[in-house]
Amino acid sequence: MLENLLLGFQTALTVENILWCFVGVLLGTVIGLLPGLGSTTGVAILLPITFAFEPVTALIMLAGIYYGAQYGGTITSVLISTPGEAASVVTTIDGYQMAKQGRAGPALAISAIGSFIAAIISLVLLIAVAPPLATIALEFQPVEMFAVMILGLVIVVTFQGGALIRGALMAVAGLLVATVGIAPGTGEERFTFGNVNLLSGIPFVEVMIGVFALGEVFYQIRLGAAEPIKARFKDMVIKRKDITDSMPAILRGSGIGFAFGVLPGAGSTLASFMSYGIERRVSRNKASFGKGAIQGVASPESANNAAANANFVPTLALGIPGGATTAVLLGAFTIFGLQPGPLLFESQPELVWGLLVSFFIGNVLLLVLNLPLAPVFAQMLRIPYGYLYPIILLTSLIGAYAVSNNMFSVWLVLVFGVLGYLMKEVDLPMAPFVLGLVLGPLFEKALVQTSAIGQGNLGVVFESPIAVGVLAFAAAMVVVPKLIRPLRKAFAGNRERVGEDAGLF
Repeated sequence: MLENLLLGFQTALTVENILWCFVGVLLGTVIGLLPGLGSTTGVAILLPITFAFEPVTALIMLAGIYYGAQYGGTITSVLISTPGEAASVVTTIDGYQMAKQGRAGPALAISAIGSFIAAIISLVLLIAVAPPLATIALEFQPVEMFAVMILGLVIVVTFQGGALIRGALMAVAGLLVATVGIAPGTGEERFTFGNVNLLSGIPFVEVMIGVFALGEVFYQIRLGAAEPIKARFKDMVIKRKDITDSMPAILRGSGIGFAFGVLPGAGSTLASFMSYGIERRVSRNKASFGKGAIQGVASPESANNAAANANFVPTLALGIPGGATTAVLLGAFTIFGLQPGPLLFESQPELVWGLLVSFFIGNVLLLVLNLPLAPVFAQMLRIPYGYLYPIILLTSLIGAYAVSNNMFSVWLVLVFGVLGYLMKEVDLPMAPFVLGLVLGPLFEKALVQTSAIGQGNLGVVFESPIAVGVLAFAAAMVVVPKLIRPLRKAFAGNRERVGEDAGLF
């Protein structure tokens, strides 16, 4: 192991590789800032310029774009409630509330710190246990993935605490929107109304931009002109207490992110939602979540970055992409004449270990770049909203058009912008709706495959010990809090009575 690490550092710590790693993370951050783009689009667009590079240099740069975009998406999520990509959606819940309270700097700083710590933890795990974990990931067939999707929906539905019905309704609404397009089981058109633009379904990016960016702008315009945030510069700097309060959330998020990132297809989005949902449940201060809890930023951002690194476990060890971006990177391997899989670690050790070590170097560069700049980015909120809102609207619509070079995408953004505004007016949770839309295709695919395996009998799920364990955990997430709440009230009442009897109260 030490020999492999030494070989990796010798490969990655060349002037050329460090330079292109820096270029990658910088470009990735810029790409993440632009609504509609994201790591997948960025890697795909910039892939051709790497053809003249050595394979290891090209892959180091492309990987830098991948995790650089994760942080770029966080910046817009926190400052203007506009996620750069799907994995940053959940960060808007508390990050944007912190920004409105004049604490955008600490939110961005803890995101950078959490991402760095998660990167180190996940890199150690990736180096130590990649091959055996990849073997375990293979055990997650359609039946097991069906159970995982149910767990994901259950956790997101419970985001709202006591508002389970509203959360469930919004998750179902997201699943219904995801059914538009071609049915995976039969190949039939559904809810397209003869419009060819809907054959591939309603794109997630357009929904995300509309619901979050335009919905927030429309809502704030309706409320009337607000004063820009005038927090002092020193209030924009993270304090030691913020770091100590967030450290348990960072560690939990790193573990959860890595666990879900290893599973092919689960990806960073599900990991960040899962991490936020679990963190809210274990927190001693649940009431602060959704109102600017710094743990609500630290946990999903750590999970996001850990999952991004863990996505390389099935990609490198098995040749199976862990997510959309690693699928594009898998194409890059093929272009350079490389075959990911178990033999890659033996046939190309310099490339594999150089790439893995570059994750550490890239995240150090991101930390050095973004931690000092967090208060500077936060100064954007000083811009009067009369100027800021048109900028947000313009960049959102341009981003939507750039996704497909089609005006239909712009109209979709406007439609979902109005929908997002209405959801805020009646206080409906947007997170379950968005994850329902994200998980919809994955959930339906797993459902169809599970049904085929059981020849129409979904009871086959209970024949898998892994699936049964996942479903039991999902049921516990719903049932246990309902059982504990009365016990806590009874315990608190008994303590109060004992105190009164003893003359303490």
